[in-house]
Amino acid sequence: MDDAARPAAQPKPDELLALDGVTTELFELLRDWFAVESVVSLDLTSIDSAVAELGDPQMIAAMAMRKLQALNLIATPGVRTSTDVVIAIIQDLDRALLQAPSMALSVQASSTDWDRALADLADLDDAMPEAPGDGDSDDSSDVDDFDLAVVHFRELHHAVHLALEAVVRGSDGEIRYFE
Repeated sequence: MDDAARPAAQPKPDELLALDGVTTELFELLRDWFAVESVVSLDLTSIDSAVAELGDPQMIAAMAMRKLQALNLIATPGVRTSTDVVIAIIQDLDRALLQAPSMALSVQASSTDWDRALADLADLDDAMPEAPGDGDSDDSSDVDDFDLAVVHFRELHHAVHLALEAVVRGSDGEIRYFE
């Protein structure tokens, strides 16, 4: 198609352009939380061969990471996209992003040696002197690294929604092209 026949494109909203760092961080968090390898294979033996894979948290994370790669590409300045493509990719990605923190916690819990973890806690309690006012503290230092990562993950996920909303607003209910 020559440039004259090509529909006019409007500039991408700032919120969509801002997804470069967002997609990168979400991608790395999913890789860390689910120990996703650099290369993932799909079983295409039969129509039913996906049943086990699509229930596997690691495979769900890998598929979400692939969608993040696509979202990163279409958020790149100069790469032409359209309203429907942005909506479809974010819609596909959204369920995995909503479930990722709880799935990661489940994966972590299932691989934890609970006898050892409880013994370590008991050893820690025995080693710590009781401080005055213990139990009365409203100190947020009890928040662990995973909780902080989840808060950050949710902020990044929210940025994806802001980009989607900006694209929809900029489309005026029509399929528009963005560059």
